[in-house]
Amino acid sequence: MSLAAIDWNSLFGSVFVFDNYGELLSLLRNSVWAGAVLGLVGGLVGTFVMMRDLAFSVHGIAELSFAGAAAALLVGSDVVTGSLGGSVLAALIMGFMGLRAREGNSFVGVLMPFGLGLGILFLSLYEGRSSNKFSLLTGQIVSVSSLQLTSMIVLSVVVLATMLVMWRPLTFASTDPLVARAKGLPMRSLAIVFMVVLGISVAMSVQIVGALLVLALLITPAAAAMNLTSSPARTVVLSVVFAELAMVGGILLALGGNVPISPYVTTISFVVWLVSRCVRAVRERSSSYRRSTPRSTTPLGAGRAVQSRTRTAAGSTLSEAGSGPNRSPSP
Repeated sequence: MSLAAIDWNSLFGSVFVFDNYGELLSLLRNSVWAGAVLGLVGGLVGTFVMMRDLAFSVHGIAELSFAGAAAALLVGSDVVTGSLGGSVLAALIMGFMGLRAREGNSFVGVLMPFGLGLGILFLSLYEGRSSNKFSLLTGQIVSVSSLQLTSMIVLSVVVLATMLVMWRPLTFASTDPLVARAKGLPMRSLAIVFMVVLGISVAMSVQIVGALLVLALLITPAAAAMNLTSSPARTVVLSVVFAELAMVGGILLALGGNVPISPYVTTISFVVWLVSRCVRAVRERSSSYRRSTPRSTTPLGAGRAVQSRTRTAAGSTLSEAGSGPNRSPSP
């Protein structure tokens, strides 16, 4: 089908529909609050994910979270509990193994298709509504009940309290692990606790964003913040702001559309990252230009006069030294 054959009016009409928007917003206010909670947690945890180079691990945990949610859906149990169990299990395995970067990436690469295959198997055996299957992969905003919102708030408080307690040692271990190990910090314990916190964050994100696109919440905002600043504190603040913008903005747009929430969240996250990358490129170009431009304030011709005076002073000093008394012992 050619581009000319596409009915752009109907396409945009299905993406952006704002009929009875006020009523929808009041009915789905739990979803907006859930997005705000996830933005706070995702922006905070995602900063340390980027510092510790665990972006690939997030995807592996998300696949096991998807498998746990699909298994719970199959047996008729709570999907949130199944998702939380799968993600925490994957996080504990990664944390206790304590693999190096290359081995860790290989392990996550093996774990991802295994979790995705299990999830697809469980969904194929599930005979319920197909919308429940689709929401596990791409997210769902209309199914956030008051009980789910309360559980998300409780889990978020646990995550934030844990991060507050281990803030200083975790920052030290993430920015300079060699010195932190030499100082005697419990690196393995910090890694295990952080992986559990990451697993809880992924399980909460899967409920809204879906298992396939959870990286848009836990990776992209933090990566955009790191393009703008190198300060850990400012990075956390900007990451939370960008995550809130993507989550809350994506939910507000998805409430007025006929497509899942994931395209809105991922698009906003990508646009924010793209703008931050352009700002970083402009800064790097301007700083390199300033370094390459000479900053000499000496007027033209003054350099030769200075060199002439320097040579004259040096010559007079040598002549005075040569005409002075001979201090060597006489024969």
